[in-house]
Amino acid sequence: MLNTVYRDAIKKREEARSIFKGEKFEMIIQTARENWIDYEPQKKDADIAGIDSSYNSTKFQGLELWVVTGVSIKSDGTVITEAHNQGLGQPTPELETQASRMEVDACAASVDKADLVALDGSLYSQFLTRQASLGNAITSAIKKRNNVVFISKTSSARKQFEKLGSVAGDIFYYNHALKRPGFSKIFVDNDLGPGKVVSYVYARLRDSTPLIKIEMLGSGISENDVKLLLDRLTKNSVGGYPYALKLAHENCKITNSDLSRLVSLYGLSNEVGSREVLN
Repeated sequence: MLNTVYRDAIKKREEARSIFKGEKFEMIIQTARENWIDYEPQKKDADIAGIDSSYNSTKFQGLELWVVTGVSIKSDGTVITEAHNQGLGQPTPELETQASRMEVDACAASVDKADLVALDGSLYSQFLTRQASLGNAITSAIKKRNNVVFISKTSSARKQFEKLGSVAGDIFYYNHALKRPGFSKIFVDNDLGPGKVVSYVYARLRDSTPLIKIEMLGSGISENDVKLLLDRLTKNSVGGYPYALKLAHENCKITNSDLSRLVSLYGLSNEVGSREVLN
């Protein structure tokens, strides 16, 4: 079977490679360059809180061992708030929703305790969750001081170049277009309706570092607002990524090794068939 797959891949190789070359690709790359605003961020002091959540689970003879964590932590290691939930059985609500709730609660607890609050991931995910209350709660937290942003290292959004026939995410083309620090022109997305307008940019804090996507609630955000934001983020960044978010990720992640320890603590490791839990 795999040999057939390999042969088919060879036949389709040129078709796949057309994503990276050709007239359409060059047109999009040129547009990305025209959309880019060169800017060398100036380091400005800012008290930044990073927020992230994590969840993981493993199944065992009809049961599910699960755990969810969330944290808000500053660049100096000060923990503003942390939360966790775990259980054995069917998680209710689902794990992703629990994680979103922890992020929203952490955001609400952090806006008065930091100059800037950065959440790992996308604002869209909060608005598109099955629980509308989460979208309302994050909106209220953001509007309290307007000091909340969402930052992600990856994005599948294709809104900026779709009219040019793009097949990859916008971030793919910006990555191929240039390596200089700066940011893309501000894109305002009204598709989610009133009260859920999302403005975002793709940005690079330092030369040749990975791009990040920065999302903000509302419209009317100026280029000077973005420059000030990048100045603040650059002061405490590692490899072009905010250090507070890196700390948040490290403090809340739940690995398979962590689950294996929980299996032992719950006493499941001595049960018949427990090997499948540890695999």
